[in-house]
Amino acid sequence: MAVSEVDDLSVNELAFNEAGLIPCIVQDDATGDVLMMAWMNEESLRRTLEQRTTWFWSRSRGKFWHKGEESGNTQKLVSLSYDCDADCLLARVVPAGPACHTGQRTCFYRSFKLD
Repeated sequence: MAVSEVDDLSVNELAFNEAGLIPCIVQDDATGDVLMMAWMNEESLRRTLEQRTTWFWSRSRGKFWHKGEESGNTQKLVSLSYDCDADCLLARVVPAGPACHTGQRTCFYRSFKLD
């Protein structure tokens, strides 16, 4: 499937922020667990759709980041959705290893204590 055939909203119609980025929530397709949040720009989104594996834009390094390129902890894309305002993405993936750079399965392994 070509990128232009992805649903009735083209990549160019998404609401990227002033820096040309859009947040992408990554969710384990099998468990529903939220694994991480990372930023995509138009090119990393296109790469993700074309290669069916997650690509992001690293704000701190100022370069593309292919998830698992160094660690081997890749994420095979199952589906990619956008929210009602077209300003946030949801990638459902099959992870091969932990999502977090700390080695945790998810980046959301810490919680606030609530009374």
